[in-house]
Amino acid sequence: MSPFDVHIVELDVRPHLSKKLEPFQLIMDTVKGLRPEDVFVLHAPFKPTPLLGILKLKGYSNSSERKSSDHWVTTFVHKKNKTGAKALSAMVLSGSDANTKPDSEEESASCHGHPEEHAVANQNIEAQQSPKVILDNRGLEPPQPMMRTLAALERCKPGEVVLIHNDRVPVFLIEELNNLGCPYMIEDQADGTAKVRIEKG
Repeated sequence: MSPFDVHIVELDVRPHLSKKLEPFQLIMDTVKGLRPEDVFVLHAPFKPTPLLGILKLKGYSNSSERKSSDHWVTTFVHKKNKTGAKALSAMVLSGSDANTKPDSEEESASCHGHPEEHAVANQNIEAQQSPKVILDNRGLEPPQPMMRTLAALERCKPGEVVLIHNDRVPVFLIEELNNLGCPYMIEDQADGTAKVRIEKG
């Protein structure tokens, strides 16, 4: 099979995000329909860091390239796709890949959380174990709350707890937590917001 036989599936989620719509389900539905020989190319306004980890668990390697300040192109290739994997390796070796190394400094610092991420914790939801990371996701536009939460979980060790405070119950996040096998507890707040206690599986 030559490189020209590779079937590329492209998805641009920038229009969804501009309308403040959550694109995660659309991305996962697209991935679900991929064949091992397909190459998935995602266009987004930022580097989809948590998604990289999720798809890695599904057997996909990736290469991310920043085209402009609000345009990242990330290419996903399944490990069963030998031709695509070779092409991806060539991209990495040529230096066009922006994801050859994890953001180690950011990752090591993030498990402790940043000062602005700390919220007043609810004693009931925290009673079992003190959270490693506390995120206040209120007021953020989709998909930032979900991306921040999954990124925090990815950097924490199994058994560590992430506590988030969102404007509403994060339906798509809950679905992904079920897929990842992460136990969680939801507590509705009097003001209509929701706190979710998540344990890294």
